[in-house]
Amino acid sequence: MSEAFTLLSRGTAPILIVADHASAHVPADIDLGIDRALLGTHIAIDIGVAEVAALLVERLSCSAILGGVSRLVIDLNREEDARGLIPHHSDGHVIAGNENADRQARIDRFYHPYHDALTQHLSAMGRPFLLSLHSFTPHLKSAPEQQRPWEIGVLYNEDDRAARLAIPMLEEAGLVVGDQQPYSGRLLNATMNRHAEGGGHPYLGIELRQDIAGTAEGQQRFADILAPVLERCRALLA
Repeated sequence: MSEAFTLLSRGTAPILIVADHASAHVPADIDLGIDRALLGTHIAIDIGVAEVAALLVERLSCSAILGGVSRLVIDLNREEDARGLIPHHSDGHVIAGNENADRQARIDRFYHPYHDALTQHLSAMGRPFLLSLHSFTPHLKSAPEQQRPWEIGVLYNEDDRAARLAIPMLEEAGLVVGDQQPYSGRLLNATMNRHAEGGGHPYLGIELRQDIAGTAEGQQRFADILAPVLERCRALLA
């Protein structure tokens, strides 16, 4: 057990699901200085990804590593030296308790154990395929004019092999798909840059829209659609 991550494992299929922002947990000894109601919103957690990951683990007999603390404690999908690793602002909210946070202590306590676990798990897998699972809010407080009509987004940096396979399959399944939406993986793809592209492993980067992923029905819909897409991508690329 680790406070930095949760490991789900239901079989030996060579698929690893990675969810950097699956938890809204804030350890008792860390005070973010915010209204606790914000911990249930998109600034603290990728809503729905833990549930979708668990459904996929059961469906595919594979494994998942889920981040164990809120992205407001430390953003595991950032490079270690990134300014936003410990956020001071998020979508118009000031995270006052992070102003004087011990950066290195949080890196040692959460960031290193999480990424070390990913490295160790991947090294024990033969020809792994990764799914990076995130979710996005349909409405940003800081940019209310921005339209986000996609039901699912596909992100990538240099390696777009799985994206090119997945996008038409997701569209055929009836989803409104964003290619490099709601933001580009060329701008923010740190975990997959390190563990997938850096290790030469094929991967699929997915963003789920939170108003869908936040319901049991939506979680099941996403899992039902993603499972065969993952299997097909892995079969062709791994």
